Amino acid sequence: MKLDAVTYGGPLAATPGELRAAEVRGYDAWFVSEVAHDPFLACALAAEHRTAIQVGTGIAVALARSPMQVAYQAHDLQALAQGAFVLGLGSQIRAHIEKRFSMPWRAPAARMREYVQALHAIWEAWETGERLRFEGDHYRHTLMTPFFTPGSHGFGRPAVWLAAVGPLMTKVTGEVADGLLCHVFTTDRYLRETTLPALTAGAEAVGRGREDLEVSLPVTVVTGRDEAERDAVALGVRGQLAFYGSTPAYRGVLDAHGWGDLHEELHAASLRGEWDRMPALIDDEVLATFAVVTEPDRVGADIRARFGGLVDRISLATAYTFPEETWGRLVEDLRG
Repeated sequence: MKLDAVTYGGPLAATPGELRAAEVRGYDAWFVSEVAHDPFLACALAAEHRTAIQVGTGIAVALARSPMQVAYQAHDLQALAQGAFVLGLGSQIRAHIEKRFSMPWRAPAARMREYVQALHAIWEAWETGERLRFEGDHYRHTLMTPFFTPGSHGFGRPAVWLAAVGPLMTKVTGEVADGLLCHVFTTDRYLRETTLPALTAGAEAVGRGREDLEVSLPVTVVTGRDEAERDAVALGVRGQLAFYGSTPAYRGVLDAHGWGDLHEELHAASLRGEWDRMPALIDDEVLATFAVVTEPDRVGADIRARFGGLVDRISLATAYTFPEETWGRLVEDLRG
């Protein structure tokens, strides 16, 4: 099981130091998510300073950008990273696409399928010199003159991983992508009963199998050196779970456990602005279902026990800072 570092971005000047620290700690990849900063700029700095670690976006918002724009950025980053760049893409939700990015929202799963197909067509044209002719229902790319063609850099196209929660987007991932970026708001049961069957169905529809895709999961961890520290971490996790649980797009995960009423209660509280009250609605059973609650020296073993055989790589979502004496054990346990 591989271990990935995920950052939510920050000052670009800090990126080289973050990248080096991730390599020293033994991470297999360094991903930057699009939150308050552009992830492609951070990836350029990371690609420049990497040695063996993969770098990638985890995620960049696809539907806010043209496939052609992203194709150029990913092509250059793949060259700079010498073949070790991963293009992680997500659709985001309607409110952000329409109200933050001022872009159209329609048929997100169908558009994401076509988006990746367009990227592949563009990269293939650059690699082979063949005429670009991609015409879909949502995207159309039919003009590529030599002046605008970067040509082959010798490292092949970057891997494309898609973020998905619901079965429809997950099936699309299986059809067209190289990997799945799971949402942190998931459980081993949801993975086993909903996510992986949909992913496999998508892969098999185009003659592939589950083994042809990488599945990456952010794992929420509640731990600490003493009870006070664990309680502080747990409070933060309860708040995060309450936020995700209030979002209609993620209700299906709660429904899988028979907790649809919890979503209704959380959603209603969010509409009333009662954010301070919502963490208390996440009881110990819900907390332990969504998070690995354990001792610091058991984190790696317990993650592997819960998710081994389900996912290929994980990242850690926790406010706890692991000291070196437990970090080495964690990495060793994850890798078996």
